[in-house]
Amino acid sequence: MNAAKRHQIFSRLREANPKPVTELEYNNPFELLVAVTLSAQATDVGVNKATRKLFPVANTPEAIYALGVDGLKAYIKTIGLYNAKAENIIKACRMLIDLHDSVVPDNREALEALPGVGRKTANVVLNTAFGQPAMAVDTHIFRVSNRTKIAPGKNVLEVEKKLMRFVPREFLIDAHHWLILHGRYTCVARKPRCGSCLIEDLCEFKDKAE
Repeated sequence: MNAAKRHQIFSRLREANPKPVTELEYNNPFELLVAVTLSAQATDVGVNKATRKLFPVANTPEAIYALGVDGLKAYIKTIGLYNAKAENIIKACRMLIDLHDSVVPDNREALEALPGVGRKTANVVLNTAFGQPAMAVDTHIFRVSNRTKIAPGKNVLEVEKKLMRFVPREFLIDAHHWLILHGRYTCVARKPRCGSCLIEDLCEFKDKAE
């Protein structure tokens, strides 16, 4: 895929959705960090249901730490892997209090040092909370990047690096939201909805659905 085609793809995605946002509900960087940590192998809808009950009660590192692991589990037990997630979030809260004055850091190294925070979570926080160009490659972005040939790669890191290199600079901040939404609602896993896709003519997928 050439640069002109990529530019056209992202131009259309921007025209259709000029200000894309995450579907996770949050009001500050700490709430986003917790929500993204909870979202691993879970749906945004499921995470939002849990955080709508949790955040009014506790939405700072001190308040969630005060709940303790068992107290936090009571709010997130509907989410997959909730035992491990509760332990990681409590440990992360302790680190935020001790090392960062309860403020979510805005750099990758410090974020990835927090328990339960991997590269993808760090990328979401850097991009969505702090407006930095970062590409959090989830299953949707991985599929869309490979299927369309925008940035094909054998693994998540390869796709991430190619997207950072190939996506035109003017689209970098919002590209990850556009690609997630496109994969979630149009370029779906089993049978892509090519007939209603606004970039179908630019996509280089060989087996397009009717």
